[in-house]
Amino acid sequence: MADVEMRQVTKAFGDIQIIRGVDLKIDSGEFVVFVGPSGCGKSTLLRLIAGLEDITSGDLFIDGARANGLAPARRGVGMVFQSYALYPHMTVYENMAFGLTLAKEDKDEVKTRVMRAAQILQLDQLLARKPKELSGGQRQRVAIGRAIVRKPKVFLFDEPLSNLDASLRVQMRIEIAKLHSNMHATMVYVTHDQVEAMTLADKIVVLNKGNVEQIGAPLELYHHPHNVFVAGFIGSPKMNFIDARIVRVEPGAAVVSVPDCEDIRVAVDASSAKPGDKVVLGIRPEHFVVSATPGAGIGGLVTVLEQLGDETYAYVEAPGTKEGLLNARLDPQSVVKNGETLRLTVAEHSAHLFNEAGLAFRRLRSDAPASAVKH
Repeated sequence: MADVEMRQVTKAFGDIQIIRGVDLKIDSGEFVVFVGPSGCGKSTLLRLIAGLEDITSGDLFIDGARANGLAPARRGVGMVFQSYALYPHMTVYENMAFGLTLAKEDKDEVKTRVMRAAQILQLDQLLARKPKELSGGQRQRVAIGRAIVRKPKVFLFDEPLSNLDASLRVQMRIEIAKLHSNMHATMVYVTHDQVEAMTLADKIVVLNKGNVEQIGAPLELYHHPHNVFVAGFIGSPKMNFIDARIVRVEPGAAVVSVPDCEDIRVAVDASSAKPGDKVVLGIRPEHFVVSATPGAGIGGLVTVLEQLGDETYAYVEAPGTKEGLLNARLDPQSVVKNGETLRLTVAEHSAHLFNEAGLAFRRLRSDAPASAVKH
């Protein structure tokens, strides 16, 4: 195990800046996930750690030693790629042993390491098979095993589950989580799937256009996003955003107006705002409550219903929404139908509020005064 630290790391291809001054500390034994949309720089950041790309400026430290000039093979990292990259003419055993054999390791040591990795990954019954005889999940486990046998200080995963179908992705998420729990290894994992990030990570790094938007534990990012980007990216389905204006600021709350709705009170520290300021109200689908009072709440026409068995999502046309439709999670026994008008309310401690620049006002817990709460 080893820690990884980046200090003002940048990466540019010519005049195009890909990574912009990243400061990041990954503790030994930690599972850190880089997440963000396509093109945000997450895979490039991983490749900088691996040594597959050169750092333009800044410093990278692995296990306390500066690694900028080290060749990939000397960094003590093991990388699992999106593509399995298995040799089709080799058996599972030979694929897992290939790197050690190339390094002229002792044959008995190679066998010991491969058998141990195969046991950890439940591949010991498949060692004589060729890759074409394996399922997608089994091939990915072989690729992981090839990294394990090298005994790296840091494991790097570059979207390893994106080629698998939905059920296999769930299964492999569990396998990778168990692997981390059993090995207590330092792992850095790249994905565009925020569900993977939320379920696997000790710490999530949210990237956008080469910048780190926020670093924190999964539930910290869910409950206390720093800005509109993080709020919209973390959570599935994504948060709803509604244009609003500040009506008044109270101790521990802001009262806002939205189109075609009575004023809404939001439990945030809005002491920096003033009446009339443009703001954005953020509400997660799961935090809407169907109003029992006629005319109360945000109203709109139900245009689409998604009935998934254990839950139902209603898409509602409502004025002022950023996406044109509000998404609300309903009770699966709901009798709401397409074409009906639905009115939705939200508890003051469940809503989020962002200023015109997209930065979040600090949310307050229901059991703490404004002065006692940290973002």
